[in-house]
Amino acid sequence: MAEVKPTEIPELPFVNEVRLRPRHWAVAFGIILLVVTLTPSLWKKLEHFETGPDYRIPYALSKDYWLYEQRLQRVTPTNIVMLGDSVVWGEYVLADGTLSHFLNRETSSHNRFINAGVNGLFPLALEGLVRCYGQPLRHQKVILHCNVLWMTSPKADLSTDKEESFNHAALVPQFSPRIPCYRADASDRLNAIVERNVPFLEWVSHLQNAYFGQQSIPKWTLAEEGGDPPRYPNVYRNPLAQISLTIPAEPADDPQRGPQSLRHKPWSTNAIGTTQFEWVSLDQSLQWQAFQRGIKILRERGNDVLVVLGPFNEHIMAEENRPAYRKIHGEIVTWLATNQIPHVAPEPLPSALYADASHPLTEGYQLLAKHLFDDSVFQKWMNLK
Repeated sequence: MAEVKPTEIPELPFVNEVRLRPRHWAVAFGIILLVVTLTPSLWKKLEHFETGPDYRIPYALSKDYWLYEQRLQRVTPTNIVMLGDSVVWGEYVLADGTLSHFLNRETSSHNRFINAGVNGLFPLALEGLVRCYGQPLRHQKVILHCNVLWMTSPKADLSTDKEESFNHAALVPQFSPRIPCYRADASDRLNAIVERNVPFLEWVSHLQNAYFGQQSIPKWTLAEEGGDPPRYPNVYRNPLAQISLTIPAEPADDPQRGPQSLRHKPWSTNAIGTTQFEWVSLDQSLQWQAFQRGIKILRERGNDVLVVLGPFNEHIMAEENRPAYRKIHGEIVTWLATNQIPHVAPEPLPSALYADASHPLTEGYQLLAKHLFDDSVFQKWMNLK
């Protein structure tokens, strides 16, 4: 009987793939587009965002521009929005020690003045913030703070040729006008531009800021904790558990701010009035040009803008440095008057009420609010007389 040989099964490569037809690709792209388009809007309805009296964007969320825009969307026609840097935000004070708080008190209102300042902001970044995330501000009364601190040197003005790192780089003009000290590569600049214009990417950045310590999820997962050997506490944590759907609030008892803070003290405690500034002339200042563009954007959107100039801490300056400051101060006032922009330029506060060159202490904000409220230009702008 003839021997029967078993049939050999040919070896075939294992292929784990799904081939999509054009119709399937169209469905897949449609689902992705739907998710990308609707997620940011739906998220606003799911996430708990409490904004009571004296609310300001928490320090840790200063770069959460998606949240900032959402804050502005809650402004009512009767609100007066205060825009500016850390002087408006309140670097050394608690939320109930800011200029907006004391203006509310002066006008016997509950929440009329809104603190829309951002810590670490400056005119070149404020222009970008207003242009890209300030769309909700239309036909609104707006108080815009002008801080000459940003013209005290080429470094502060960002016009120095030496490379410098600075806050809010994603908000500054990425290509034009050119910022000499900004040396980001083309990919970083393009990423900044794309994120400003794609709500889904803004939302992703919001998640990173609000729930992952300003880090992407991979970086958060591999974040190193001090020690030897180093520890990686997030490696086995579920990233989704971090998303609480509640915006982190500002600490009620911030050790870095308020009358009980070690930082809340007069500037003269550890210094004397001999500071020299390398003032940048207005016609050469990038920050001043950005400030002018910011005013133009706000006014083109129908906003009624009042500019508060200073008060800068003149006590901190060496005597020979003051004429240059007063020249710049006078030129700013002249420009505002020429362009028919309502403005108030308060006198300097007493020396003991400043924490540094431009930030008042709590009592300084209280006195500044009184000076503003008593000013005839301010009262006329507020329709109080």
